[in-house]
Formats: sequence, structure tokens, C-alpha cells
Amino acid sequence: MSSTIRKAVFPAAGLGTRFLPATKVQPKEMLTLVDKPIIQYGVEEAVASGLTDIIIISSRGKSVIEDHFDVSAELETHLLAKGKHGLLEEVRKVSSLITVSSVRQGQPLGLGHAVLMARGLVGDEPFAVVLGDDIFDATPPALKQMIDVFDKVQSPVIAVERVPEADVSSYGILAVEPAPQFGQGVHRILDMVEKPPREQAPSNLAIIGRYLLTPDIFPALEATKSDTSGEIQLTNGMRELLKTRPFYALEVDGVRHDAGNKLGFLKATAYFGLKRPDVSEAFTQYLKTLGFEKR
Repeated sequence: MSSTIRKAVFPAAGLGTRFLPATKVQPKEMLTLVDKPIIQYGVEEAVASGLTDIIIISSRGKSVIEDHFDVSAELETHLLAKGKHGLLEEVRKVSSLITVSSVRQGQPLGLGHAVLMARGLVGDEPFAVVLGDDIFDATPPALKQMIDVFDKVQSPVIAVERVPEADVSSYGILAVEPAPQFGQGVHRILDMVEKPPREQAPSNLAIIGRYLLTPDIFPALEATKSDTSGEIQLTNGMRELLKTRPFYALEVDGVRHDAGNKLGFLKATAYFGLKRPDVSEAFTQYLKTLGFEKR
């Protein structure tokens, strides 16, 4: 099996109900943090990690995501005529980042089903799955850290983070044993459980939105039964595959933001706004003017 990972699957077929009414006609993936859509942060991470192909799992009404990464000749001509060369460079950078393909997921039948939809475009090679809601600020990029581990173990690698015990029932949780021979923060996975009750969680190591998977995940997902909600869970498919091959987890070195809920989105907006040299100073001064005392 090749150690080179070229393709990343971006599941983006969800309805985005947590952000209604903003997502009634606008995909959640296109909500902006400062001046970039959420999904672009993940795409830029993939590019910086050496990936060359993006596969978007989309649904009805989400063609705007593909349009965002396409060439916009009319806009580029307008910016060139107006002499706005900085903006022109930004727009062109988006469309030249990576090769983008898409597959329609007719019904939202779970993350495992979304990954299975990419089988024809992924083919018989290892690939990444990127959940756009999870945005990392990491050096090297989160995916690159994971690929470095994958190249050593030649087995699936999952990004994990330690979460408060009160939150374990919101995540896929792992039972692990340390595997320091493959790098700092690397664990061999013994078992994985999707959203366990707090008292049944094997640890507080939570699966977060980055996966490096091998093509044998596809038959495992095909054999995975739907859960009580009618969805095929990726965790359940990986758990089945764990019976026949090793899996590893990596505690990514960096800052993760969960932009899939309102509070996390606001925190991410403030974080990246404060890191932007063109607005950080003025934004900092504005934040200092805000008072939060009870009146």
C-alpha cells in the first residue's frame, strides 16, 4: 500500500440545523470566519499537508461550495480592471488550491454513509476524511502530523483530543495503549465507542474531525448496520475493521475549534480575528471596550 495520501473527503451534506435560520439557503460550510468560509480552512490545511484532491460529499442546494473553489472569470476580470491586485491574488489562490470533485448524498444517512459515497472517487488507496467543523491552528498542520504517523504505521490514524469527562457522551471515545515508538502522543487503539454514557466511557480521549483511513474501510462500512436513528456511523465501521487490522490515534499538537455550534463558532471567529494582522489591533481595542458586568 502506498504511503502517499493524496485525497481528502469532506462530508458536507448535512442540513446545518444548529445555525438556522442562517443556513436555510446558505450551507453551513460557507459561513465565514473573518473572511474565509469554514470549509476553506480545512482545504488549506489539506493543501499545506501535501494533498492534491478534494472530494466533497454534498447534497441538494450545496453547489455553491463547489463554485467557491472554481474559477470566476467575471470576478477576476473585474478585479483586474479595478487594479485590485491583492484581492485578485486571493481569489485566484482559492481556485488554484486543489482539484475538487463532488458526490451527491441523497439522504443524510450518517457520517459512515457519507464516507462510503466517496468510494468510487477514492479508489484503492489510503485517504483522509476532514470534518470542516473542526478547525485547527497547528504547525505542522494537523493532517501533516497524522500523515507522518501513517507513514510509520501503514494503518489508519485518527485525531484525538482529551475532553472533560462531562463531555464524553458527545464524542466517539477510545480505549488505547501508548505507542511512543511511533511518536509523541501516539496510541494504539484497543476499542472505540460512539457517544458512551459517562460512566461507561473507557477514557476521555475523544475522536475529533480528522481521519486517515485505508480502502478496506469501505467493505466494513457496507457491512455496518444502521443505528437506532437510521444512520451508518463511521465509528461503528472502524470498530468492525479494528478486529482485523491495527488502528492508531494521535493527540494533535495544536489548537482546535469546534465551529459546528454557535458558541464554538463565536470563539473561533474571535481567535482568528485576533491572529489577523490587518484587524487584530483594532479588534483587540474594541474588545477592551466591552463590559460584561451585571447591571
